[in-house]
Amino acid sequence: MSVITISRQRGSFGSEVAAALAQKLGFELISGETVVPAFLGEATAHEIHMLTESAKFYLTPAYTGESFIELASRRLKAHVKTHPAVVIGFGSQAIFSGDRDALHIRVYAPKAVRLSRIKKQYRVSEEQAAQILALADRKQQKFYTTLFGLDLSDVSCYDLMLNSASLSVDECVSAIIALKEQRELRHRIEQETQQENGGVCNVSDAPIMKNQSEADFARLLDMYHIDWIYEPKTFPVEWDAGGHIISAFSPDFYLPKFDTYIELTTMNQKYVTAKNKKVKRLRELYPGINIKLVYKKDFSSLVERFHLSTEQ
Repeated sequence: MSVITISRQRGSFGSEVAAALAQKLGFELISGETVVPAFLGEATAHEIHMLTESAKFYLTPAYTGESFIELASRRLKAHVKTHPAVVIGFGSQAIFSGDRDALHIRVYAPKAVRLSRIKKQYRVSEEQAAQILALADRKQQKFYTTLFGLDLSDVSCYDLMLNSASLSVDECVSAIIALKEQRELRHRIEQETQQENGGVCNVSDAPIMKNQSEADFARLLDMYHIDWIYEPKTFPVEWDAGGHIISAFSPDFYLPKFDTYIELTTMNQKYVTAKNKKVKRLRELYPGINIKLVYKKDFSSLVERFHLSTEQ
């Protein structure tokens, strides 16, 4: 991992976690406060003042013609390629979103815990601590909304959520390092697999089919030059009273050009009846889905019809 982003609530000890993590890993520590002097050094005194005061000012053009946030993001991305870093805040989880070499961490704590810590840190009353937290949360969210359209509470932005009310700083650091090591191991295995397979690392590129009928159908599709994907999606079709999925359906093939799913079946009536029920249920729950139930004896005629449709 070349970068680990830390998003944190005020009073969650997120800054302490980030500092301890950077020291443990030997990574550079970059915070929102250091981004401007480090990556926007050409800004004038007035621009620096405005960047400090207003999130919206980051959207104004810098001397390069790009906005200040675009310039800072571009330079930050280039920097961490040669200087592995722990980056606190500054929308770093959005800046490095989708980056294979990034981990995104959110450190949080219940409000009561955060209030207690703020009271102790600033020696203020409960009411004053609540005001400090409310202002900090509001300004932080405004920064992320204005520049990235991001909701800080959106868990999909993070690889790991850590509750510092029940975890110490050291435990948080250990959890992040463990995840980092596992992620690096997975990437290494994928890379080695890719090299061994001559560049194919996605198992869907060379699917292992369950039976001969599926293999025969795939060969027919290939012969007629019809693109196909094997079992690309699973559709839940039945839930229990608690909302848990108890039955799902994965059609055998998807033909992208025709936006059609194909489910193969045998002549055994027992299996045909069960599959018919699933197909019917799928159509009821997902009315926009096109799906065909096909017997082996109908393979050739079906594929030929698709082929003729392609030629037309």
